Amino acid sequence: MSANSQSAAKALVLRYYDAFNAGDVPGMLACLSDDVAHDVNQGPRREGKALFAEFCAHMSRCYREQLSDIVIMASDDGSRAAAEFTVSGTYLADDEGLPAANGQTYRLPGGTFLDISDGKISRVTTYYNLEDWIAQVAGTGA
Repeated sequence: MSANSQSAAKALVLRYYDAFNAGDVPGMLACLSDDVAHDVNQGPRREGKALFAEFCAHMSRCYREQLSDIVIMASDDGSRAAAEFTVSGTYLADDEGLPAANGQTYRLPGGTFLDISDGKISRVTTYYNLEDWIAQVAGTGA
């Protein structure tokens, strides 16, 4: 039975990232619980689908990103998962507190930890090296 739970968790996380890569925010939201906890890299926790959708709208305005080399791992019981990936993006519009945007491209590793309950993702915690990203978009090297 645990193999099924583990497989279901991996399939759910893959659907979430397929929707991300397609720019399909409703598809991403369909994978999330209504009270999803979203831990933004080096930022505050945001709770609920409405705040998650707001975050996605902000990200779509400032960045165009694709994830590749995605590797998904899940616990035997399917309650927790992790994904490691490469982010390739373009900085489209100024984001508050960050360097000015002028179409710079970037590529960096990232990862996400996820909790899963009742067939939905209930926590998304994403990490990447912000200093590396800033160095790339500011042109100062990593």
